[in-house]
Amino acid sequence: MSAARSPITTHVLDVALGKPARAVPIRLERLQGERFVELARGETDADGRCGQLLPPGSLIAGTHRIRFDLDDYFARDGRSSFYPYVEIVFRVVNTDEHFHVPLLLSPFGHSTYRGS
Repeated sequence: MSAARSPITTHVLDVALGKPARAVPIRLERLQGERFVELARGETDADGRCGQLLPPGSLIAGTHRIRFDLDDYFARDGRSSFYPYVEIVFRVVNTDEHFHVPLLLSPFGHSTYRGS
């Protein structure tokens, strides 16, 4: 039997190196009125994953944002980056679903998609 997982997870891959991005600080927020309110903070593990942002069953419908702080990540191995951070904004309608929001990054580009 598998353990219950966070309703929102992420995975960061550094496509310039072909490796997971370890120790990237992450902040999860939800739009309330006209501003985003922090729900959780985390950091990617050795596999580039952050899987425990929210307790199971705690997801609320609405617009969410994940912020990935990248300056320290790139600076650790002497790389500069055009992007000090990346924010991904997405909508949650069905709170019974799992939302996996991966980030593919390099110092001068990034991409995302809805994962599984």
